[in-house]
Amino acid sequence: MRAVQQNWRSVAAGALTVLAALLVLLALNIPIQVVPEEVDRDTFVPLPLESFARLPLEALAFFALVLALPARLGRVRTVLAVVGGIVLALSSIFKILDIGFGQALNRPFDPLIDWTYGRELVELLRDSFGAGPGTVILIVGALLAVALLVLLPLALLRLTRVAVRHRRRAWQALAALTSLWLILAVLDVRGDTRELASSDTAGYVYGQVSRIPSELRDQQRFAAAAENDPLREVPPHQLLTGLRGKDVLFVFVESYGRAAVEGSSFSPGVAGVLASGDRQLARAGFSSRSAYLTSSTFGALSWLAHATLQSGLWVDSQQRYDLLVTGSRLTLSQVFGRAGWRTVTVVPANTRDWPQGEFYKYDHIYDSRNIGYEGPRFGYPTMPDQFTLDALQHLELAKEDRRPLMAEVDLITSHAPWSRIPRMIDQSDVGDGSVYEGMPEELPSAGDIWPDPRRIRTAYGQSIEYSLRATLRFLTTYGDDDLVVVMLGDHQPATVVSGEDAGRDVPISVISRDPDVLDAISGWEWDEGLHPASDAPVWRMDAFRDRFLAAYGSSEETGSDAADGR
Repeated sequence: MRAVQQNWRSVAAGALTVLAALLVLLALNIPIQVVPEEVDRDTFVPLPLESFARLPLEALAFFALVLALPARLGRVRTVLAVVGGIVLALSSIFKILDIGFGQALNRPFDPLIDWTYGRELVELLRDSFGAGPGTVILIVGALLAVALLVLLPLALLRLTRVAVRHRRRAWQALAALTSLWLILAVLDVRGDTRELASSDTAGYVYGQVSRIPSELRDQQRFAAAAENDPLREVPPHQLLTGLRGKDVLFVFVESYGRAAVEGSSFSPGVAGVLASGDRQLARAGFSSRSAYLTSSTFGALSWLAHATLQSGLWVDSQQRYDLLVTGSRLTLSQVFGRAGWRTVTVVPANTRDWPQGEFYKYDHIYDSRNIGYEGPRFGYPTMPDQFTLDALQHLELAKEDRRPLMAEVDLITSHAPWSRIPRMIDQSDVGDGSVYEGMPEELPSAGDIWPDPRRIRTAYGQSIEYSLRATLRFLTTYGDDDLVVVMLGDHQPATVVSGEDAGRDVPISVISRDPDVLDAISGWEWDEGLHPASDAPVWRMDAFRDRFLAAYGSSEETGSDAADGR
């Protein structure tokens, strides 16, 4: 009986050792590789599952080191195993985050900056998938991170002790595996796409550490650029002279990217809405000009794009955003305010105070708590876009004896996960939104859509069509000779919708009844209509502020090239 128990213990110990080795091997070969910063820090290359079968040089070097240490340095080996396990766990967590960020944002995870998005990630998951499922996703992710931080040090510690206990056999195995690694490396033996002799993790860890100095220098350069704004010297009476008396709305359509209007399975539907919109606008006396802007973000983080457009600086990270909103850079909203406009913003996604909003110096901030919506939520969106625009009309534009209005309006129906897309209703029925009661339950949920990428793409296209229709209905119902609308996207949709290498371009249109408004931007050579052609002009989004202000009477050259903090 005792012999049987010993055999079982031996088998269990062997199995545990094998599992420890497999865990370390899998962690070293997680299928992601970040392209070095000197090539393009915003590019990532996902690897196939064959990556898990590669032979990692890091493991060979580690065990050569622990075996070379004399017996009296057992504590040093223990420390090496624990520290090595923690480093391996952190690199594994970061590489898993790279995969997620690659799919959502088309760039790898940046540990120096992206940890600041934690609260936004929590809110996004809970708002998009519901409090229950969203919380489960977060708990599973946290448990996975904790498991890696605990299990990988334990696994390396076990393997180290086994190797030292069987030192001679370990050296023999290590020599054989090292020879095999050298042969595979010299002959450049590959699977379908990748070399089988791997050293990716060491390069990955080095890249994560070596980028820190450059990011600190970037922080200093951007802070200096944010303070250097010659526009502050322009007298208020010289600002925006070409738009005096006009109501100017900057309408951001969430996730409205170039993929929505060309080269995708859903772009014909969106193009049809734009073509129909051109006809509707023409009947109402409006004309438009359109082109593309290259957004500072991809897939999410809309506030970075909003800050880029408003400030004329390239705000492509939370680090830059935080520097911007604590500085004195003039935004479009501040310029309009100095020139005599009433300035407001409509941010229906906000369910709590927005401290950074003070930087923009709006006269009033409308959010989900004070805009008067009494209807149901539609998943992540707190309210339909048709209501958002209708509320702006009744709360601001319909008032008599008022100053001209400048407003930034965020339309969020087309926000991921693109579920519960509302139906358009008669404008006169919108009211306080209670008319929408019961509608969300009749519409496809995220659970209905996300198992199938084709459904995701279809739902995305339908959400963009809805947001565009809502904007067109607003224009043709309430628009007058003094209304100017700048309608644009904030960023491309996630990679699951836009595809690999989709770029960051978003459509932008200037819409007005007044020919003088469009004549002022004739030198931009933008396309007529709402649908920019494939070869329409493309500007970086940070160029818009100064070109817009120059076109409409604020002729001070501030120079985004000098202020982008590249």
